[in-house]
Amino acid sequence: MGKNCFSSRIGYVLAAAGSAVGLGNIWRFPYLTAKYGGGIFLLTYLILILTFGYSLLIAENCLGRMTGKGPIGAFRDLCAGKDSFLGKVSIGGWLNSIAPVIIVPYYCVIGGWVTKYCVAMFTTPISQFHKDATIMVDGVLKDASTTYFTQFITSTWEPILYFLLFAAILIAVVAMGVEKGIERFNKILMPLLVVMCVGICIYCCFLPNAGEGLRYYLLPDKSQFSYMTVVAAMGQLFFSLSIAMGIMVTYGSYMRKEDNLVGNVNHVEIFDTGVAFLAGLMIIPAVVSFGGREAAESAGPGLVFCTMPKVFASFPAGRLVAILFFLLVLFAAATSAISLLETNVQTIGQELKMSRNRAIVISFAEILVLGVITILGYSVLSNVHPLAFIERYKGMDILDSTDFVANNVIMPLGAIFTTILVTAVVGLERFCKEVDTTGTQWKRRGIFQFCMCVIVIPCLLIVLLNSIGILK
Repeated sequence: MGKNCFSSRIGYVLAAAGSAVGLGNIWRFPYLTAKYGGGIFLLTYLILILTFGYSLLIAENCLGRMTGKGPIGAFRDLCAGKDSFLGKVSIGGWLNSIAPVIIVPYYCVIGGWVTKYCVAMFTTPISQFHKDATIMVDGVLKDASTTYFTQFITSTWEPILYFLLFAAILIAVVAMGVEKGIERFNKILMPLLVVMCVGICIYCCFLPNAGEGLRYYLLPDKSQFSYMTVVAAMGQLFFSLSIAMGIMVTYGSYMRKEDNLVGNVNHVEIFDTGVAFLAGLMIIPAVVSFGGREAAESAGPGLVFCTMPKVFASFPAGRLVAILFFLLVLFAAATSAISLLETNVQTIGQELKMSRNRAIVISFAEILVLGVITILGYSVLSNVHPLAFIERYKGMDILDSTDFVANNVIMPLGAIFTTILVTAVVGLERFCKEVDTTGTQWKRRGIFQFCMCVIVIPCLLIVLLNSIGILK
């Protein structure tokens, strides 16, 4: 494969921010914030993103830039010639590469759901999603909004069609390359995403009774704090910052040597955190205004597809805001999915020494097979539960099972190996010199060193042990 590079600093920042700003920010962050205490979760998340998250973001980008390779190649090159123990750290490159292979097919499935809702907001009367709207199903009156979503995902062909449409958009962008495809795509979509997010925030914050939601979201209540607040916030960082997925290593390899890595990462961190904050400001006051604090706390993963349509249907200009909202979610899903696909393409091309176009074909075939299996997990394969051998996860469907394995097991393990690579294989002193090649003052160098040596691995072990049920 030929050498790819971002044409400018803003190109890298918008592409990396586009990767970070995805469904994790717009969908997952608000419902976790509502579930784990509102303001206290927000405060915990901000502290962790400025320390734990920042350190891993710096580490992954620098590994990519210093080697010019994706995760497998970067780990292999840096571990070459080391003793038997440190040499085995190279397995971390495979862990970081396997995560996007697992994630991008089901991410495209969810992207297909979002695409469907974008179309539905144009073609379906918004009153169908009203909180009081019901529909008769097998002689029983059921909530119309929830039933609409359930009937869609449990059908066979419609989810596949929207899945293919979303995946085709990703393939087209990645096929155009880094500068002409990914960089140009993000330069257009990311500013639009921010403008739309701010506009919807203003609308939602002035809804009747939104003040209660603002207080719940912005004012920390220490009585709501528990160790699960920290665990959930750390888990969210993987989604929000695209760490431990090989993405930031890949994008770091596209960064020019003369670019200011620290400054670039700071901009990505600010961009990502800002959009996550705006997403919470956009959604939580609206949901609280719609159904009270209990509605926000109990919304869970169904927040975007079941709750938000009812919220918009209940307020003035709801149809227009609903259209803008789902376009916003679609843009966020697309920018993140493109970075996942690009990581797969780059890894396949480098490791199998094949052209970019061939790597794209192989990636698309993998997405197609695993994506269709995931979709059928809600219909003809609904009785398949891959984690049935684990008591607490035996009821998980195919999508939830693959999501759990990727985000709760593989990614924490991958991040642990990344930390060991930086601290024990490369060495902090050498690594810090690689980070700050431009000679600018690195103000958070001490925080980075402390986190990599003391904080990161214990935190990752807590996430991992909690996920597999050892901590409860």
